[in-house]
Amino acid sequence: MTNIAQTYYPQSGKLIVLGAGESGVGAAILALQKGFEVLVSDKGVIAEKYQQQLEDAGITYESGHHSEELILNADLVVKSPGIPETAPLVVALKQKGIPVIGEIEFAAQYTNARLYCITGSNGKSTTTMLTYYILQKAGVNVGLAGNIGRSFALQVAQEKFDVYVLEISSFMLDDMYQFRADVAVILNITPDHLDRYDHKMENYVDSKFRMIRNQTANDYFIYCLDDEETVKGLERHHTEAAIWPMTQEQVINPGAYLDQEKNIIINTPKGEQFIMNTEDLSLQGKHNVYNNMAAGLVAKVQELRNRSMQESMSSYVNIPHRLEHVACIGGVNYINDSKATNVNSVWYALESFSPQIVLIMGGVDKGNDYEMLRDLVRSKVRAIICIGKDNTRIHESFEEDTDVIVNSSSMKDAVEIASHIAQKGDTVLLSPACASFDWFKNYEERGDKFKEAVMAL
Repeated sequence: MTNIAQTYYPQSGKLIVLGAGESGVGAAILALQKGFEVLVSDKGVIAEKYQQQLEDAGITYESGHHSEELILNADLVVKSPGIPETAPLVVALKQKGIPVIGEIEFAAQYTNARLYCITGSNGKSTTTMLTYYILQKAGVNVGLAGNIGRSFALQVAQEKFDVYVLEISSFMLDDMYQFRADVAVILNITPDHLDRYDHKMENYVDSKFRMIRNQTANDYFIYCLDDEETVKGLERHHTEAAIWPMTQEQVINPGAYLDQEKNIIINTPKGEQFIMNTEDLSLQGKHNVYNNMAAGLVAKVQELRNRSMQESMSSYVNIPHRLEHVACIGGVNYINDSKATNVNSVWYALESFSPQIVLIMGGVDKGNDYEMLRDLVRSKVRAIICIGKDNTRIHESFEEDTDVIVNSSSMKDAVEIASHIAQKGDTVLLSPACASFDWFKNYEERGDKFKEAVMAL
């Protein structure tokens, strides 16, 4: 069960890294180790910790600009997933025939480890962390990378893992061409980042399905049979891999399903069966049943024992900023779901809790369609408290569906208002549906400010 590393790109010469974040610095360190002449170029300001890493490694870097003449003479370019293909410099590189790839694509050439790759519009961080936890607790020599944790390339340079669990975003997939996943997981596909895909859902779906490119009959594809866009996408994208679906709506074999007693049942082609009641899962809610199914299916590919899987799935603690329990004050539970930056994530969050909910939401609206939240807001939400500079669309969307919608002047103000409105047994839920960067640097800072405000009550 070993992945055979293969090289597809120049193995020497001038390598340029565009973007000096976690992935870029890791790629630069690995490239230097492999004998490339390396330059890291970032149009913005490079964070101090990454500057230090580059200096310690003796890698040349520039910030605040790109030296285009140098970059356009590269043999290979590794770019940050945040830089779109339409960026003029990327267009110019491709016109010259210079390969432009991502960190994951670059690093995969230099490892024989098995690669378990997880993508989806929602739940991928939770599922990636849960899968990593299950494998680690079972004694697998496993690394965690991708859109989460330490750079994959840096770990390939400095560690020796047998397996990597990789969280893969659509932006990362866009820069992957020859990459092959031993296990590819698509959890779900709902509208997100459509501005990067010509506002066409089909383009976004195609990006997600790059996960199964290059898979062979020795590989595995895990997907949700209940997800409409994934099922439609599968009609256009063929795979040689063994297909293990998951569903909460029918009985399947092989794959994972939910029986009438609310047991997760996993059947393998070898006739093995895993059973676990959803009440025993540490992560509750319908969406987390799917997340546990996906992680459980990956664990079965790894041929883990049922007992080990059950212990891990009942003891796992969720990642920060994703339905994170902060405190119970005066009988009111405070939940930090700052990582919910799209409408679908908020739907999952609302679905996870009983009425009554005081919902804190708002920020930089990405053209959200709030229609899918309407029924849940009507049935579960006592009040909405808006954060961020402009909440006109939230007011317009929900003024008929909940009695109270108010604006706040800060996160502290929002939490104080929520504490006055909430009654014993209620949940105060920060689940913004929006990007954070009007008031905060990122969703982590937004979540931390929420936690600070709650603890100050």
